[in-house]
Amino acid sequence: MSAQPAFAAPPSPAFPSRFVDVDGVRLHYLDEGVGPALFMLHGNPTSSFLYRHVIGALRDAFRCVAIDLPGFGLSDIPDRFSFLPEDHARYVGRFLEILGLRDATLVAHDWGGPIGLAAALARPEALTRFALGNSWAWPVNGDFHFEWFSRLMGGPVGRFGARRFGMFVELFIPGGLRRGRPAPEVMDAYRAPFRDRRRREGTHVFPREIIAGREFLGGIERKLGRLKGAPVLFVWPDADIAFREKELRRWLTYFPDARVERIARCGHFLWEEAPDEAVAAIRRWAAGAGRAGG
Repeated sequence: MSAQPAFAAPPSPAFPSRFVDVDGVRLHYLDEGVGPALFMLHGNPTSSFLYRHVIGALRDAFRCVAIDLPGFGLSDIPDRFSFLPEDHARYVGRFLEILGLRDATLVAHDWGGPIGLAAALARPEALTRFALGNSWAWPVNGDFHFEWFSRLMGGPVGRFGARRFGMFVELFIPGGLRRGRPAPEVMDAYRAPFRDRRRREGTHVFPREIIAGREFLGGIERKLGRLKGAPVLFVWPDADIAFREKELRRWLTYFPDARVERIARCGHFLWEEAPDEAVAAIRRWAAGAGRAGG
């Protein structure tokens, strides 16, 4: 492992970057604080940078570990990498094994949800508690809300936009926020990993896999019963155009005892847009029956 300064947008805290070799691929992560472990997993098209405010607020009481998925953030791209969610999940699982994380809490949203849950199901000793934002973990084929987005943004239009001008960062990050546009330095930090056009491929694959990844998502859904009894928190933004109240109701059929904390006037990137409310929700939950783990 090695360390060097992480990218960070002032005035957010700058955390030292850490790198670990996972099956020959150098993956970047942040590791701050001491205490029960929180494992933070981003979605598309972000990185561990998404969690900078959450880490800054929680590292007084928790060990906060946030990884960059392969080809995202400062992590390397494996040779001939597919960018498929199941392959991301394999690297995440090996990362958990190498770091020796046990009884940790998965903190995730977007694709971080199904990728993290797949890793948790493969290594049940590593992730035993779940604090999930807006996400899903089942096939959505046939739901027009997801079908049109996946076919458009995962097809030639999305591929062209991703490769030519980094569309998923340029349009979907500011478009996914409800409380105002991100500061220029924040946008620059999100753009930085994708200045290398090779790294933009994953931003196009993820939307395609919303529909094409039916088998992967179905496999997770069929195994969700194994997590019955695990402490679960849903931190749910009320103005996300992707994941709606409908998806939250579906989650609660699998985890009827889960705690739900709604965040008003908040869009897709809740950890970016509403870190104070998200942190408060995690602290309240961790202080009760859903202790965050060790």
